[in-house]
Amino acid sequence: MLDGQPDGPPTLPPFGLADGVAGITGAFATMAALYERDVNGGHGQVVDLSLLEPLVGILGPGPTVWDQLGYVAERHGNRSPNNAPRNTYLTRDGRWVAISASATSVAERVMCLVGRPDIAAEPWFDNAGERSRRADLIDGLVAAWIAARDYDDVSEQFVDAGAALAPIYDVEQLLADPHVIEREVITTIDDEDLGPLRMQNVMCRFSDTPGSIEFAGRRLGQDNEELYRTVLGIDKPRLAELVAEGIA
Repeated sequence: MLDGQPDGPPTLPPFGLADGVAGITGAFATMAALYERDVNGGHGQVVDLSLLEPLVGILGPGPTVWDQLGYVAERHGNRSPNNAPRNTYLTRDGRWVAISASATSVAERVMCLVGRPDIAAEPWFDNAGERSRRADLIDGLVAAWIAARDYDDVSEQFVDAGAALAPIYDVEQLLADPHVIEREVITTIDDEDLGPLRMQNVMCRFSDTPGSIEFAGRRLGQDNEELYRTVLGIDKPRLAELVAEGIA
């Protein structure tokens, strides 16, 4: 119920959010179980994990707020009920940018940048909640200033002002970002069928074992022989018999 504009329906993420969060949570749970087994002398155990619990876990304080205050959070679009300015804005040359001025000092720098230091001088401006209640006023000023300038100018001036601003990328822009390139967020692997293939790199880089991606995927049954041998202890002659019998 939290995603979407206040006057519109709830919206869904354009990708498998539940699957991704559950996958990361499952990997963590597996490592915790292995640690219990290897370090604390425990035994093998079943990890009971569904798609639901990880999603509920990242909801933040919503369940506790409902329990204690009976308050049901509403949709705010890209805004926040806790601070302002926080929204997405369109530049003159058609680029979307995002601002989240959670600290009063940053919000003040933004208002000075857009030519309205008088707003930052208001008695209510030091209170994030009061700023959020005046989000229409603040957003209107910020949006108008950004709409009158091209992206490069907007980005440069925000950097100079010490105010956080981030471009909203499509995938082509993401892959061309200098930081993404320098960090090797996207890597290239040699796929057996497709040749050079760009895809997301490993997310965590360990200092001693940084990790890497060996392949994007394997053909059906490609590793059967190795798995039967190393996991089940089945040698080649016996495997040939099982294949002939239609078992393997």
